[in-house]
Amino acid sequence: MKNEVKVVMGKYELGRTLGEGGFSTVKFARHVETGRPFAIKILDRHSVLARKFHDQLKREIGSLKQLKHPNIVRLHEVSASQTKIYIVLEYVSRGELYNVIADKGRLSEQEGRRVFQQIIDAVSYCHDKGVYHRDLKPENVLVDAKGNIKITDFGLSAQPQHLGKDGLLHTTCGSPNYVAPEVFLNRGYDGSLSDIWSCGVILYVILTGDLPFDEKNIALLSQKIVRGDLRIPKWLSPEAQNILKRMLDPRPITRLNMAGIKAHEWFRQDYTPTVSFEDEEECTAIRDTNVSTREQEEEERILPTEINAFQLIGMSSYLDLSGFFEKEDASERKIRFTSTHSPMELFHKVEVIATAMGFQVLQANGKLKVIQRRKTTVSPRRIPSLLVSAEVFKISPSLYVVELEKSCGDSLLYRKLCGKLSEDLGVCKCQLLHKTQSCPLERELPLCAL
Repeated sequence: MKNEVKVVMGKYELGRTLGEGGFSTVKFARHVETGRPFAIKILDRHSVLARKFHDQLKREIGSLKQLKHPNIVRLHEVSASQTKIYIVLEYVSRGELYNVIADKGRLSEQEGRRVFQQIIDAVSYCHDKGVYHRDLKPENVLVDAKGNIKITDFGLSAQPQHLGKDGLLHTTCGSPNYVAPEVFLNRGYDGSLSDIWSCGVILYVILTGDLPFDEKNIALLSQKIVRGDLRIPKWLSPEAQNILKRMLDPRPITRLNMAGIKAHEWFRQDYTPTVSFEDEEECTAIRDTNVSTREQEEEERILPTEINAFQLIGMSSYLDLSGFFEKEDASERKIRFTSTHSPMELFHKVEVIATAMGFQVLQANGKLKVIQRRKTTVSPRRIPSLLVSAEVFKISPSLYVVELEKSCGDSLLYRKLCGKLSEDLGVCKCQLLHKTQSCPLERELPLCAL
């Protein structure tokens, strides 16, 4: 028996194939240092562009970047080579909810309610963030080792910028058996209410093992859905029948909304709401520190983060994915520039320059926080009008990357700060180079490593 060859990609060791698509493969992976499992979606970059799949990919990345909830698959990082795009996601061990239901035939009301409560908590959180999934189905709900669910596949998701002038969504999309009637009617629809319809179909499948609307001919299927031709088994509890009937109401105006679902008697049994993850960068409440400068220096040493090839490739100016996934100007997100100054010199000079410009500088977790606070009568010096993080990455003993990232605040002020820092300390600004220019960072990239 031949020894299995281990494939290492940057800091990840690739394993078995979890799934395959037309131009993408999902691989099981382990972090080389920690052993932590991940799922890495690998896409062919040229196929993405040739098949005009980039809009769908932008939606998926854009949505996952802002969603931090225990019942939503987490996005950990995105990078690319000249030919591939790598999306590193949370690994969910038991696979699709569809297979769990298929193995059991159906779930009991008690077990099904627990799963459904988590689905509603996650979808409600998405809606609060302005994200509408639009392709909710058991195949896009994963189950972990503890039986908790994780919603995935946000490729068809929509955000406020996708709304029409009438405040409604107009793209017909989703899996036919789970699509709301108003989507078929093509007159515009509310993303929240259409997702609720899909959740209702999922609940029906969970509790019965069957689809509420099913026809081989899509025209007949759509007619059946628009009519609301629904038969609910009488052996379900009266409360379960009621919530299904009200969620699968073909008229959006009278359909049960999120508040109604959470207040429903059947839903509220043994219900403990899931608490979402707090954002690591809080723009509205930065704690002042009373720790002396000396104690800070002893407690928090300035050590640069070493970058491997996998991380470097995503930073390269001609391979940088930020413009591929977002429409914002680079100055609204991150600015990077290379420098030959040592990390200690860089942090010191950043602090000196920022302080001279009227900013407050704090050090925490190997980063500098550059802050300008907005004074208010209610909470003086507490709410920042600008918050910027500065971090140093080591490429080689003589070359470093300084990354400036705006968490919140005035864009003009941010650009002024970045311009001053990069002008005084940098070799080049990778985000702002033209394609014809040369950057030391690009010359350092060992592209063959991937």
